[in-house]
Amino acid sequence: MQQFDEQDYTQRFSLSLWRKILLYAREYYPDLCKLSVTMAVTAGCDVVFPLMTTYAIDHFIPNLDHAGTMEGLPGFIGVYLAILVIQVASIFYFLYLGGKIEVGVCYTIRRQAFRKLQELPFSYYDRMPVGYLMSRMTSDTQRLAETIGWSMLDLAWGAVMLVAASVTMLVLNWKMALMVMLVVPPLALVSWWFQQRILKAYRAVRKTNSKITGAFNEGIMGAKTTKTLVREEMNMEEFTELTHDMKKSSVRAASLSAVYLPIVVALGSLATAYALWKGGSAVLVGGMTLGVLQAFINYTVQFFEPIRNIANVFAEMQSAQAAAERVLTLLETKPDIVDSPEVEEKFGDNFHPKKENWPELKGDVEFCHVDFQYKEGEKVLSDFNLKIKAGETVALVGPTGAGKSTVVNLICRFYEPTAGEIKIDGVNYKERSQLWLQSNLGYVLQEPRLFSGTIRDNIRYGRLDATDEEIEAAARMLNAETFILLMEKGYDTDVGEGGSRLSTGEKQLISFARALLADPRIFVLDEATSSVDTQTEQIIQQAISKVLKGRTSFIIAHRLSTVRTADRILVIDDGQIKEMGTHQELLRKKGAYYKLYTNQFQEEQAMEILGKSEETA
Repeated sequence: MQQFDEQDYTQRFSLSLWRKILLYAREYYPDLCKLSVTMAVTAGCDVVFPLMTTYAIDHFIPNLDHAGTMEGLPGFIGVYLAILVIQVASIFYFLYLGGKIEVGVCYTIRRQAFRKLQELPFSYYDRMPVGYLMSRMTSDTQRLAETIGWSMLDLAWGAVMLVAASVTMLVLNWKMALMVMLVVPPLALVSWWFQQRILKAYRAVRKTNSKITGAFNEGIMGAKTTKTLVREEMNMEEFTELTHDMKKSSVRAASLSAVYLPIVVALGSLATAYALWKGGSAVLVGGMTLGVLQAFINYTVQFFEPIRNIANVFAEMQSAQAAAERVLTLLETKPDIVDSPEVEEKFGDNFHPKKENWPELKGDVEFCHVDFQYKEGEKVLSDFNLKIKAGETVALVGPTGAGKSTVVNLICRFYEPTAGEIKIDGVNYKERSQLWLQSNLGYVLQEPRLFSGTIRDNIRYGRLDATDEEIEAAARMLNAETFILLMEKGYDTDVGEGGSRLSTGEKQLISFARALLADPRIFVLDEATSSVDTQTEQIIQQAISKVLKGRTSFIIAHRLSTVRTADRILVIDDGQIKEMGTHQELLRKKGAYYKLYTNQFQEEQAMEILGKSEETA
């Protein structure tokens, strides 16, 4: 299971945080304004109905035995029905607006978050597990959208209803109204006490939810490993522990809310009982009409109903703030690697490139006194210097952790030097846009990543405007068309999620074709043949010379047979170039490369002899 533990949040309920979140809903401000007006109309109707009832009780009921008591009744009914129609229409409209805002805000935040994920560099994904990101993009975002869409609706109704009921009560009987309102300070104190504890509990819920999402992701992606290591029972115990923590935090949050709301109801009921007692006494002595007492009791109930609603919204917002903090953390994450304003002005950004200003990339690469270390890690490169000519093929070999992948990742600007500079075509690559450089990159990984869709779609990812003929030509150049045409639907065969319906070698050939289609000036092969069988490796080797011709190429390989034809081989160890030369030159030196090559050759020979022995046994 993941050992990553995300940031703890300790901030109290924050209006500034909600203002930031509402900025992401600014395109729905007109709808929020309409929603507020609609809720105000609905609340106004709720305030008018008790007055209508008061009029009916005081004007129609006392005079039932007298002639002409029905005078004015048709008009009264007409007005009552008109108000009722207005209220029904308002309710329909605010339900429509609330749903529209919820869906729209959810879409907007997810779109912004997804865009942010496209901008963030590799270093962010090094430290942030997929499950935590998925939790922010799904459940946390949905929670926020529901709050903005519906809780704001309740707040608008509650605020208008509270003000209107208060004013009307003060007009009817200001002394009784003030006594009823004395309950508000204790309510505020209770709310303050509970909100701190409810928010803390919901933060724990959202944090544990991320861990559970992460556990799901690891359980699904690592199913094969789980089976081979027989970890089912241990995984289940770890997952049960997580869900127990989730249950514990959820029950605490729910229990606090369950206690909080009845306290609000009880205080409101006490105030209503007081109004009934004092008002009933006044009716008996003739100080108040029955209709006015009915209205006052209604308004007392209406006064505390919005308070209860606001209290409920407040409790809901404690949960939503825990989600808001996590989503906002993602949205406000600053990339470790950014283009300067001057570079963006000239060359554009990732989403608005100004390709007309992009210079042609030839492929000269130079490291000038480069130092590099990962965050909170030891220094990987120190005063590293290297000059590569355009079109040259350079192989990087050496022990695991020596710095080979770091060198390549720095060239690709997935990371940047902590000191020194890297030049592309004689210019510090920070003076060009990231997109300019990475649009000229072809990168083939040890574990190729395919996307759901067809073989044709996956090759086309290299260049979205490529024709079918260009796609097929790229596959043909890499000898990949042989296996593609043997499939039932050929290029239109679905590869499955992550390419699950293809072998590792087939996926690797498709990823090669995809990289080739982009026609990159800089090509990177990172252990590209280490996961394929010998026959597929030979096919790839035959194609590599054609693919890399005229391009600046970097090959990281443990299988030294794949680097023999490189123009230069660099033996890297402890972040330094220990040896450099062609295959033959390094063998003649009988140094580090010679030892690596002869040891590997002997191991391969031993495996081959062992394999033949097993066949004859």
